[in-house]
Amino acid sequence: MSEDKKVKLGEPIITFDSVTKVYTLYKNSREQFYALFHDSKRFKRHKALEDVSFQIRRGESVAIIGKNGAGKSTVLKMITGVCYPTEGEVHVDGRVSALLELTAGFSGDMTGRENIYFKGYVLGMKDAEIKEIEEKVIAFADLGDYIDQPVRTYSSGMKVRLGFAININTNPDILVIDEALSVGDATFKKKCKDKIHEMIQQDITVLYVSHNRDIQDFCDRCIYLQKGKVIFDGTMKETLEKYPEFGK
Repeated sequence: MSEDKKVKLGEPIITFDSVTKVYTLYKNSREQFYALFHDSKRFKRHKALEDVSFQIRRGESVAIIGKNGAGKSTVLKMITGVCYPTEGEVHVDGRVSALLELTAGFSGDMTGRENIYFKGYVLGMKDAEIKEIEEKVIAFADLGDYIDQPVRTYSSGMKVRLGFAININTNPDILVIDEALSVGDATFKKKCKDKIHEMIQQDITVLYVSHNRDIQDFCDRCIYLQKGKVIFDGTMKETLEKYPEFGK
């Protein structure tokens, strides 16, 4: 990270304060339904996060890494408001755009253009805000005449292009990326990467979860999770030196 970038970093935009998350796991949906009405003991508890604390400042680009089951997805779910801590507190100050399930939430009978508005409403945007980004989304997705065709006629790749274009252009304060750049053709991947670099330069906070070393192209800092705990929090360079097995 350059000295100029350090100076520009703002106040904390994400704070995890002694966060623990415990999931209650049932053998099947029948057991889960039974537990709604009875004092059931037929379950087990899984501690996905244990006493996790960190702060991310406005304008930082941070990688979150770790093996499957390390707790990365739970961290993202809390940042995006999908789930909440069992213990501790999570504070997020700003609009979050998440490049997770890019094609989730589309209405197949709506056109691509109509889905821009639909997804915008889901994200809490107003008509004027969506109208302002509509042409940017259409240009980025580059779907041609298909933008006014029902999404059910789209290929999976076309849906991904539209999903990425919408999320990347919603003027977020925080951009969350979870392996989203592993899809699409080489040209579109480059286009997406260039856009993310542009957003980083605009001091948008970027969180990037990946199993690949390409995170070093975006991130200055790295939080390494293992079995629900933070085992290292430092620069990207320090992480790759301390854990050379990462990304192999």
